[in-house]
Amino acid sequence: MEETIVGIDVGTTKVCTLVAEVDEREKLRIVGVGVVPSQGMRRGVITNIDEATQAIARSVEEAERVSGHTIQSAYVGVGGSHISSLNSRGAVVIGRADRPITQEDVNRAMDAAQAIAIPHNRQIMHAIPRQFTVDGQDGIPDPAGMFGVRLEVEAHIVTATATAIRNLVSCVQAAGIAINELVLQSLASAEAVLRPDEKKMGVVLADIGGGTTDIAIFIEGSVWHTLVWGVGGDHLTNDIAVGLRTPFGTAEELKTHYGHAVVEDIDSQEYVDINTFGDNPRQSASRRDLATIITARTEEMFEFILREIKRSGYDGLLPAGLVLTGGTAELGGVTELAATRLQMP
Repeated sequence: MEETIVGIDVGTTKVCTLVAEVDEREKLRIVGVGVVPSQGMRRGVITNIDEATQAIARSVEEAERVSGHTIQSAYVGVGGSHISSLNSRGAVVIGRADRPITQEDVNRAMDAAQAIAIPHNRQIMHAIPRQFTVDGQDGIPDPAGMFGVRLEVEAHIVTATATAIRNLVSCVQAAGIAINELVLQSLASAEAVLRPDEKKMGVVLADIGGGTTDIAIFIEGSVWHTLVWGVGGDHLTNDIAVGLRTPFGTAEELKTHYGHAVVEDIDSQEYVDINTFGDNPRQSASRRDLATIITARTEEMFEFILREIKRSGYDGLLPAGLVLTGGTAELGGVTELAATRLQMP
């Protein structure tokens, strides 16, 4: 019998529910999708419990209708600028060199790495091993079965604000869905879009959503650094709305259909009709002016990503460059601008 897996992404601009069947070869086949506009969300964080619950419930109902499955539980993505991370070390003594290291020893080492002081209003979401060291020999991905007397681990610890997590859990459960596991959205995106060789060589993932940009740095096959920044595609739309004095919905359409991140690529004689405020609601706007507005904010995004890469200290370890995903990654010229500003593939 085929296993069914459900994922729910509660984002700033939309709630997406995916239903997948896993066949005997462990391949996923998407059989249901439910996408509805978000409500009660701002920058990846719930601001209205009732509205967010209703949006989640509608997304689930749509996915159930399409797939024919009844959804009872799901993996749920977590985002928002309240997410932070740090790297920690843990060590344990095996005791005897004549017995192999067991999974219990690995778990004890991970527990030691998580024994860190964090504010009372935060909780650990993920503890991910980067590498293990056995009796001074480092770079070990999995020490189980090896012999040694001292086991050390370098771990990446992701923390989140406890109240933000509780609000998300409350909304999902109120929609009638049990939570299998909470997953940091940048890690889920990385599983979807990064190749194993990119993770091995060293790569940056930037998932630019509606309200946030999720950043994850992978080196030697594991995540070394994560961050969520509270700026996303909606900020581009807002800049267009203010700069061209047009309603937000019109600005979103302009960004989607005519937006471009490189001003020089746009003909200065090209114009588009737009709805504006005032007595003359239909006016023409230069597409180059639109690109100028978009470029300014997009450059700011990539400058921030570059600063974060340098701050992490891993800027010299990323030969695979940057991988963009999220809605803003579909913007014309965005990869060209990113390559220029970050000076990487």
